[in-house]
Amino acid sequence: LPLAASVALMAQSAFGQSPPAAPAPAPAAAPPAKFETTKVADGVYTFRYQFHRNIFLVTSDGVIATDPISPDAAAAMMDEIKRVTDRPVKYVIYTHNHYDHTLGGKIFKDAGAKFVSQENCVDEFRRHPNPALVMPDETYKDKRDLTLGDRTVELRYFGRNHSNCMTVIRLPKEKILVAVDIVGYKRTAFRTMPDYWPVEWIASLNEIDKLDFERVIPGHGAPVVPREAVRLTREYLEDLMAAVQTAMKETHDPEKLKQTVKLPKYQDW
Repeated sequence: LPLAASVALMAQSAFGQSPPAAPAPAPAAAPPAKFETTKVADGVYTFRYQFHRNIFLVTSDGVIATDPISPDAAAAMMDEIKRVTDRPVKYVIYTHNHYDHTLGGKIFKDAGAKFVSQENCVDEFRRHPNPALVMPDETYKDKRDLTLGDRTVELRYFGRNHSNCMTVIRLPKEKILVAVDIVGYKRTAFRTMPDYWPVEWIASLNEIDKLDFERVIPGHGAPVVPREAVRLTREYLEDLMAAVQTAMKETHDPEKLKQTVKLPKYQDW
């Protein structure tokens, strides 16, 4: 017990008074739902499954969806789409090749959807085959404007960064950017950076920051984050690289860097 509480209990006991009843423990917080759908603009929804996030866009002629995530997530997402609209899913866009975002699309393929990705994803998928993956039906090189019904979404490739086939999606009407994993809001990069190109990642973020958008839908975290997420992610990568380069000049030992490089500016990320 804190000192003041201990002294009070001792005093009450000395004068024959019964100590007050202990307060009831606070109820445990309910665990977050396994998945949820959040409307972020007219016809624009973000779907979260555990800690992964994607979007679906309802148009006058059907639905455009992104990353199916996994078979379980895709099934839940299909149910959520059907709660919102009876229009079919016409397109599924892969934002990049990492399998924690791309598996489970068969439920959409069986319903007639076409799958779209940046062209480099095809080679990545062939090098690492997975039975739960639906291969892209259509690819693009640098940019593509995908129109369905009354909506157009802009697909843009900025080079190697978080992967070698990252698609950033802009919704021009809503000025929303869909930037999965390449942009986070006060989140550090995945610890092993398995196939990342940090220098090119920074260059990509500089180009992305020139686009016309006001909000960002990331691949993890809150449904929508402020525009500054792009700048903050870039500054974090710049600071991380600078700290590593400085430490390497001093120690010449990558193993020591794991203990010596500290970035207190980001300790709450």
